[in-house]
This record gives sequence, C-alpha cells and structure tokens, in this order.
Amino acid sequence: MFRRVLIANRGEVAARVLRTCRRLGIEVVAVASAADADAGWLGDADVVVPIGPARAARSYLDQDALLETALHHRCSAVHPGWGFLAENDRFAARCEAAGLTFIGPRPWQIRTMGDKALARRTMADLGLDVIPGTREPVGDAREALRAAEEIGFPLLLKAVAGGGGKGMRAVETGKELPAAFATASAEAVSAFGDGRIYLERRIEGGRHIEIQVMADRHGTCLALGERECSLQRRHQKVLEEAPSPGLPAAERARILPRVAEVVSRAGYVGAGTVEMLLDRDGRLWFMEMNTRLQVEHAVTEAVTGIDLVEWQLRAAAGEELPGAAPAPRGHAIECRINAEDPDDGFRPSPGRVETLALPEGEGIRVDTHLRAGDRIPPDYDSMVAKVVAHGADRAQAIARMRTALGALRVAGVVTNVALHRRILDWPPFAAGTYDTTSLERELVSASA
Repeated sequence: MFRRVLIANRGEVAARVLRTCRRLGIEVVAVASAADADAGWLGDADVVVPIGPARAARSYLDQDALLETALHHRCSAVHPGWGFLAENDRFAARCEAAGLTFIGPRPWQIRTMGDKALARRTMADLGLDVIPGTREPVGDAREALRAAEEIGFPLLLKAVAGGGGKGMRAVETGKELPAAFATASAEAVSAFGDGRIYLERRIEGGRHIEIQVMADRHGTCLALGERECSLQRRHQKVLEEAPSPGLPAAERARILPRVAEVVSRAGYVGAGTVEMLLDRDGRLWFMEMNTRLQVEHAVTEAVTGIDLVEWQLRAAAGEELPGAAPAPRGHAIECRINAEDPDDGFRPSPGRVETLALPEGEGIRVDTHLRAGDRIPPDYDSMVAKVVAHGADRAQAIARMRTALGALRVAGVVTNVALHRRILDWPPFAAGTYDTTSLERELVSASA
C-alpha cells in the first residue's frame, strides 16, 4: 500500500478521499487554492500546500504545480478524485513518467473512453449493445443530415469530448439540424477545445442507469450493481438511488455479468462507471463510460458495504480484488445538497456557512467538507453535502431520508433542501416511475 498520497482535488471530493486514506494509515498531502486556504477540513491532512489563485486553471488544473508538489513531498501516488484532472490522460501519463502511481486507469484507457465516439465503437466491437448512432464523428451539418436520415429522428447531437450536457442538442427534424449542429459544435469547442460531434438516437422516456465496475491488474472485474440517476436538471443529477426501481430483475441479471466481462476484455483497471439508458421495453443500451468514481458512488457503498476509494487504492497498488461481488443489501438514496436557489433559477448562493447541523441516526451518512464558519467560494461547484439514507427496502430509505432532511440545518447560504423534500413527496418518485425528463417537465418547471 502507498505511504503518502497527494490528493489533486478540493472540497468534498478531497475530504472523502482523505477519510479513507487516514483509515488505511496513508499520509495525505492536500492542496488548496487561495479561495480554499481557510477550509476547515484541511486540518485533517498531514501536509497542506498552497497551489495557486482561485482560478482553477492556475491551481487545481495546474499539472506542473501538482507534480512538483507530489515529488517535493515524496508522495508515491496521486489520487485525482472525481472532476478536475480525474479523466485527463495527459496528467495520468505525466504522473507515470514522474514515477508516481496515478490512482485510476492507464492513460490509454482514459483516452479511449474519453473520446465518446471511440468508446461507443470499442464497446460495440466487444459486444455491448450501443444506442444506434454514428460510429465516427460527422464532419459538418450536411454529413450529419445524411446520417440522421439513416438513424431516424428524434436524435441527439453529442460532443465527442463531452460531459455534463455541454455540446449536446436534441433535434426533432432535419430542418432543425444545421443550427443545432453549429451551436453544439461551438459549445464543445468552448468547453473542451474539441468541436467534433457524433449522432445518437434519442430514446424517449428513457432512464439513466449507471453500473459501477472495479477491476484489478490480475484479470478480475466486478460489476457492483447499478444506480438510478434519472432525476436530472439540464443533464445534471439531483438525486440518485440504488438499486434502480425501474430496472427489470431479468435485465439486471443479464447486464451486470455482461458489463463486467466486456470491461475486463477491454483491459480496464481501476474504478469506472458504465452509463446506460433503459428504454421503455426494459432494455439497456450503452451510452458512455466515465473512467473514475462518480459523486453518487456513496449509494453503491451503502448497499454493498464496500469502501470504493479503498478498493481504488488497493487496485492501483497492485493488490487483487475479491473473486466475487458482495450481494447488495437493501436500498439507498443520495440527495445532493447544493448552495443554490431552485426558486430563483437555481442561482448559486456562495457565502459563509454560519450554522451547520448534520443529521445522524441509523442508516444515515453525510459526506461534507464543510464546518460552521467555512466559506463556499463562488469559484467552484456549490456542494454543501451529500446526504445518504440506507434502509432495508426503498420505503424505509425514503422515510429515513425525510427524517434526515428535516434534521439538516444550514444557515448563511440558500440550499436546495426544499426541492429534495418535494421530490420525496412527489407521486412519480414514490412510485419509481420517473424518467430523465420527469423532473424538469413536471416538478422543477412547476416550482421555479
């Protein structure tokens, strides 16, 4: 196991990784921008290094500064967390070249899955069902229109280097396509420096299902169940649960071993998230793969009893994973508590957290980096905490989450707690019948 690890991230992500490292006896070097210099959680690190100004490009994304810090403080590994440089193949390669273990997949694996069109081709060639679309990026709107006529409408234009809904546009007819193509490509260039676009059939009424995988260097790949991530606003997840209330048992039994087999045959190592879309017939289709843990990994931990960050560390250190995945137990729900106002267009609410009282009790877990008096700077995401409720079944998990949200107290910033309460009382959620469009179509639009 590693002696000392640099955590190349901030906030709740870094604090979450730090907790596992401390439990395993691994020393932690943390980095902090000028905006985060007074964050309370930094007191738990062994070493704290100022990394630059508030602007992420000159701090948390500064590869030279991060590598220099890791080497200067004699770290043996770098954990990128999730976000920032977690899926940057160049950073992973530079870590390897410097003699540092990058706690994640190999650079070529990140590169393959980071190119969404290449990832689709790779998974299709390995035998996974891929949403119908183009195998290669399309060169211009005219080529896109020819491809669209074969694929059929409605469809999605998606950025090859995309994520978070950037560079994505829905198209209903051929008449809309040229303008949508230009907009999506320009947005992709702005967000990723890569304007390439591919086409994908839009599966209406679909559900966003994630399958958590973990693989070691010895040929073992485990699929650790699925998560339901369909409650989204502008392609950003709001609430997640595991297992999915909408996935048929037969499809679950079919797809989990299939995904594990395909990921293993791809030579993958480390944690990964296979994102799929469930159609109205109960069939799953591959969309993309994220070569990291996700914000919502805590619900998988709750139902499996696994510390996924620990398994990441052990796999990266060359250790073997267990030969079989543990059977999931019960049901878990995660609410992302953000400093934002859903009733004012989800406007961010940075500021100082004057009061912070966290819920406790059986089946309740809260992941946060904040303490009373800490600031939520305007420079990064507005995460306050992730509240996770685990129960023997879905009804108990919902009941525990209601109690937890009732006990949560945050003063000094506006939060989205009220939205989460509305979701828990919303009939489609109670029935488990929602899809990726339901939240915006039926709940957020009615309350914003």
